[in-house]
Amino acid sequence: MSLQPGDALTSHNFGLQIDGVMVEYLAEVSGLSIEQDVITYQQNTPNGQNVVKNLPGVKKNGTCTVVRGMTQSASFTQWINQSINGQMSSARKNASIIMMDFENNPVKRYHLRNAWCSKIDASTVKAGEASALTETVTITFEELVIE
Repeated sequence: MSLQPGDALTSHNFGLQIDGVMVEYLAEVSGLSIEQDVITYQQNTPNGQNVVKNLPGVKKNGTCTVVRGMTQSASFTQWINQSINGQMSSARKNASIIMMDFENNPVKRYHLRNAWCSKIDASTVKAGEASALTETVTITFEELVIE
């Protein structure tokens, strides 16, 4: 059942591509944002009225946080290790977070240019606990393009 006109995406079906290759289906994505400075500019018109304008300023880099099941995804783990070890020539990658419809067809993409992992948190492990282990990874990027 694909999306019909007027349907909204559901939040349960998405994944992460690195350099065009799907490496991980994720449990959660949060904080996907990028910001731009706002420049306030004041001037007087020829008849003396004060006019205030807001202009776009410098774009700031962005971050997002992804949660994944603790799996054997070698590509994703290698990317994390390159980032944490400061191997930035190989760690900076173009990544995409892809939202899919009910039939796993890509519907929306968030392209993260020059992305790398800046933080990783493993979930709490507890004896006798019957829950899935996860890793929370913070991804830093230089540019966000929405498609």
